[in-house]
Amino acid sequence: MSLKDFENRVVLITGGATGIGRATALAFAKRGAKVVIGDVNEQAKETVEMIKQEGAEALFKKTDVTSSSDVKSLIDFTVEQFGGLDHAFNNAGVLPPTKDFADMTEEDFDFVVNVDLKGVFYAMKHELAYFTTKGKGTIVNTASIAGIIADPGMAPYVAAKHGVVGLTKAAGIEYIAKGIRVNAIAPGLVETNMTKGWLEDEEMKKVVTANTPIGRPARPEEIAGMVLFLSSDAASYAAGQTFIVDAGQTAH
Repeated sequence: MSLKDFENRVVLITGGATGIGRATALAFAKRGAKVVIGDVNEQAKETVEMIKQEGAEALFKKTDVTSSSDVKSLIDFTVEQFGGLDHAFNNAGVLPPTKDFADMTEEDFDFVVNVDLKGVFYAMKHELAYFTTKGKGTIVNTASIAGIIADPGMAPYVAAKHGVVGLTKAAGIEYIAKGIRVNAIAPGLVETNMTKGWLEDEEMKKVVTANTPIGRPARPEEIAGMVLFLSSDAASYAAGQTFIVDAGQTAH
């Protein structure tokens, strides 16, 4: 892909403070995009500064994706500040505490589903409304291999990520004829703030990397490339699909 594939295009990223979101924001910016980050985490300001150091434009608006009005305000802000919106990456997410299914509380379930599933629904709803007025646009949602398979102790996360895959399919087939492409990525184990606790514990690290043929977690930058591809004109026939990026873990 050309380093100018996204020149003057506007990209909205939720959950861009760290990890995959930050890496993807930087990758878009290096290819000419103007980036807006919505996140509850103030570290997103650091991402904005990193983008500006690359000579690109970026803005941050504090956003709670569990609030429909917050998400609508984020999209309005993006359009007001940069004159439009071309690509959205709905990446905000959380992990549940690891517990047996029967020990999960309603609060555990609601916390994860509200961010990881309902937050994606709100983002898609308002992004699709805007893109429909333009007759074009792309959306990439962050699912997970937990949206394809399941792991013990993570029932709310598995349920939420399966839901993201379903929302992606539903919107993908509904909006492709309107010039809007919706897809998802399903990363395997990625080295981020969310997985830091697992990877710093040597025993847990052995467990979580045991099924990964490459024997290590992904770097966030290794996931960002798929987001850029799916957002690019090179993926013009891709819609309603979930693209697995897991070094072969689910190929067993």
